[in-house]
Amino acid sequence: MSRFCLTEPGRFATVSTPTSLDLPSRVRRITIHTSRGSFAALEAVPASGVCERDGALLIPGYTGSKEDFLAILDLLTDGSRQVVAIDMRGQFETPAAGDPDGYLVSELASDVAAILQVTGARHLVGHSYGGLVARETILADARLASFTLMSSGPAALNGPRARELRAMLAALGVRNGQLPDKTALGDGISQLWRAQLEPQAVAAGVPAPIVAFLAKRMLSNDPNGLVLMARHMLTAADRTAELAKLSQLPMLVIYGENDNSWSPAAQESMARRLGARRVCIPSAVHSPAVEAPATTARALTEFWDAAEASAARHPASTEIS
Repeated sequence: MSRFCLTEPGRFATVSTPTSLDLPSRVRRITIHTSRGSFAALEAVPASGVCERDGALLIPGYTGSKEDFLAILDLLTDGSRQVVAIDMRGQFETPAAGDPDGYLVSELASDVAAILQVTGARHLVGHSYGGLVARETILADARLASFTLMSSGPAALNGPRARELRAMLAALGVRNGQLPDKTALGDGISQLWRAQLEPQAVAAGVPAPIVAFLAKRMLSNDPNGLVLMARHMLTAADRTAELAKLSQLPMLVIYGENDNSWSPAAQESMARRLGARRVCIPSAVHSPAVEAPATTARALTEFWDAAEASAARHPASTEIS
């Protein structure tokens, strides 16, 4: 079971649900210390310990965490690559921002840039909301080997998922752009979990240890972060034309054929506008790293290998000012 969502009334966004929490032998929990603070992460390294290929950084989506990539981390090391997945600021095990402005997409993008600098990763992958954040990072500085948008669209959510997010904000008492008291927000999130999300997860057959993890993750998220990230998902501008100007940067758009957030058609159109490689994962929905890990890992590895090969043939191609 890779996902669950609520039905009316009180319906809101799908929650990415790992199928296992066991760490593969080559994956460990780490803390990344940067000039902008510390970030919880999972790191996968080759069995040999020798990293001959460029590393990768994976950014999770809204209400997600680094654990959303657990099923693909060891697959992505490809025998010679370091791969790191993080919790963004205020997500799960990464400390909250000092004030609400820390959740501006520009600030989250600066966090990602600082993590890239520390880890040395040169492939950047953003899943869902993480794609919007990673896009801002790329637009500020595109000197990487590649960029991947995974189940992420060109602009704000619309349709059913947007209505779900607005319903969640309304249930939490968010009105006219004003943030309620943080304690009240936290209480509201706890109530939503107990009254709606937890029963839905149980009814969907999610194993008890995974339900316990989902509860811990949901209740560990900074309430202000949940609200402000949701607000950006509902208002994000279409920056595809700006991104398309970075024509020398290899880009991949990868998504499930049944994506229920940004539609497959919207993501296909975005890929064409970007001149990006496009991969549609059969039978997957919004979390291909969970729903089709082997196929997703293979697509990412092939794309990264091709990007590195191209850079070797054309050394200046990834040095974009």
